Amino acid sequence: MGKKRVMLPAEELDLSTVKYEPEVIDAPHLTGLTFRLFVKILEAPLIGAAIISYMKKKNRMIEFLRSTVIPEPPMYKPEFPPQDPEPGTILLDEDGNPEDRVELALKCLPDYDSASSWNGDLSQFRYWKIRDYVYGYRSKLVTPSMVAERIITVIEEFNHKKPPAPLLVSFDAEEVRKQAAASTKRFEEGKPLSILDGIFMAIKDDIGCYPYIMKGATTWKDETNSNNEDAVCVSRLRSCGVIFVGKANMHELGMGTTGNNPNYGTTRNPHDPERYTGGSSSGPAAIVASGICSAALGTDGGGSVRIPSSLCGVVGLKTTYGRTDLRGSLCGSGTVEIIGPIASSVEDVTLVYAAILGSNPMDRNILKPLLQSPPCLPNFPSIESLNAMGSLRLGKYTPWFNDVHSTDISDKCEDILNQLSKTHGCEVVEIVIPELHEMRTAHLVSIGSAMLNGLNPDCEDGKGTELNYDSRTSMAIFRSFTASDYVAAQCLRRRLMYHHMEIFKKVDVIVTPTTGMTAPKIPPSALKYGETDIQVTGYLMRFVIAANLLGFPAISVPIGYDKQGLPIGLQLMGRPWGEASILRLASVVEELCGSKKRPVSFYDVLKTS
Repeated sequence: MGKKRVMLPAEELDLSTVKYEPEVIDAPHLTGLTFRLFVKILEAPLIGAAIISYMKKKNRMIEFLRSTVIPEPPMYKPEFPPQDPEPGTILLDEDGNPEDRVELALKCLPDYDSASSWNGDLSQFRYWKIRDYVYGYRSKLVTPSMVAERIITVIEEFNHKKPPAPLLVSFDAEEVRKQAAASTKRFEEGKPLSILDGIFMAIKDDIGCYPYIMKGATTWKDETNSNNEDAVCVSRLRSCGVIFVGKANMHELGMGTTGNNPNYGTTRNPHDPERYTGGSSSGPAAIVASGICSAALGTDGGGSVRIPSSLCGVVGLKTTYGRTDLRGSLCGSGTVEIIGPIASSVEDVTLVYAAILGSNPMDRNILKPLLQSPPCLPNFPSIESLNAMGSLRLGKYTPWFNDVHSTDISDKCEDILNQLSKTHGCEVVEIVIPELHEMRTAHLVSIGSAMLNGLNPDCEDGKGTELNYDSRTSMAIFRSFTASDYVAAQCLRRRLMYHHMEIFKKVDVIVTPTTGMTAPKIPPSALKYGETDIQVTGYLMRFVIAANLLGFPAISVPIGYDKQGLPIGLQLMGRPWGEASILRLASVVEELCGSKKRPVSFYDVLKTS
C-alpha cells in the first residue's frame, strides 16, 4: 500500500472520533556561531534542501500537503457569511470621518470620573486611560508639549542602553515636539480634533508613518523603499490629532514570535528585562506596557499583536480580516494579516479601533459580506449589552486549552471562565476542534508564501544575505514550498473554515489562553545573531493561528500573573465581524481581574509628581 491519505469531506467527519494530539515539534534550538553555521548549511543547494525536507517530513508537513487527498476546493482568502448587528451595539460608518466614529465610540463607554483618577491614591498601580490625558489637557493640569518632553527623555534613555534595547527604530524628537505644539495650541483654543487629540502612539515599523521610511526593522529596506507616507490607518489617526512618537521596534519583517532583533537591539519585556516581549510587534507592546504611550499600532499575521500583548500584560485586538485597510503597510498582499491596536485597557483599544476601522474599497468587491456587515461597537453600559452577557456561550476545547508550558496559565484562564459563569451567567460549552496540526501547516504555507512573494525582488537584488539569520532560516523553508503545497494549504483553509463555522453555530466565542507560555528568557548568545527555537514558537503560537488563517476577530486581555510575576493573557475569538462581542466580553474579563502589577520598567509621563 502507498502512503496516500484520503480525508473524508469535512461535513462527514465524526467529531467523536477526533482525539487531541499534543504538538511535538522536532527542530533544534540554536544560537550564536552554531546558528550562523547552521544557516550557511541550510542555504547550501543540496545539503540544505535535504535538511529542510527531513524536518518537514518529521513535522508531518509532507504528509499534510503532498500525501493527502483533500476533497474541499481551495479558499484563497477568508470567506464567510455576513452578520447582522448584535443587540446592544451602535453602528459605525466606515466611510465617515474617523473623528465622528471616535465620538460615537466615546458615547459607548461607561461613565468614568477622570478627576477622581487624577486626585486619587496613586499607591495602587494603574495605567492612565486616554480619558485621563484629555482631562489633564482640558483642565490645564498638563499640556501635550509637557508630556512630549517627558517621553523624549525616556526614549533617548532607551536609545543609550547597553546592550541596545530600543523601543523605537526611527525617532525624531523635533518631529514629536512639532506635533505636540500643534495639539497644545488646539487645546488652548478650545478646538481639539477628537478625544484622541494629544494622545501619543507608536507605529510598528512595517506600517507607513510620515516622515519615516518604513524599514520593517531591517538595515536595508530604506534603500529599496523611499515611501515615507502615512498608511491609511495612520492617516485616520492623524486626522484625530494623534501624536506619533516614531516607528516601533519589531522582529525583522515580522518573521518571528519573540521580538529578537540583532539589527537594532532586542526590546525587553517591561515586567522582566531578561525576557522577551513576544513578537513580532515587540516595540508597540513594550512601549504601551511601559506607560510611555497610551496605544500603538501593530500588525498581526500569526499572533503578532496578541502574543506580545499577552506577554507584556496589555490588550491587543486582531480584527476580522478585511475590517481594517492594509494599504501603506508591508502586509498589503497577504491573506492572513491585519493592522490592529494595542493599549493598556479594552476601553482605549476600542477608541483606537473606532478611528482606524474601514476596509479597502477593493476588498469590498472581493469580500461581499463586508458590505452587509457594518462595523459596530458594544454600548457597554446599556441594558441590552448587559443582558447579552448572560446569554453568551463560551467554547472550550479542554485538552487543547490545557496544553500549556505551565499550569499557572491554564489554571488562571479556567478561573476566569468560572467567574464568568458564576457572576454573569455565561455558559461554558465543551467543543472539539479537529485538524489543528493541519491548520498550523496551512497557516505557515499561506503566510510564508506571501512573505516570499513580497521579498523575492529584493532577494534577487542580493538583499537576502542582509537579513537576520532567523529570517534567512524562515526564507529557506518558505522557498521549499511548491505551488501545489500552496493550493493544498488553501484546500485545508476551506475545510478548517467549515469546522469552525459549525462550532460557531453552538458557541459565540472560543476561549483559550493567548499563549502556551509566559515570556521566555532571552539567551545572551541570541542578542548578536538571533536564534531559532521552534519549540518556543510552538508554545507562543499554539492558540493564535485560527484567527489569522480563517480571518476571525480575536482579542488578548491580561488576566493575572504566573508564579514568576509574568503576565498571562486570555484570548477571546469571535465569529466573523464579531468585534463587538469580544470587546464586550473582554471588558467584563478586565473588570473581574481588578488591579494590575506595576511593571519593573514603567514611566508615568502624564503625572510625574
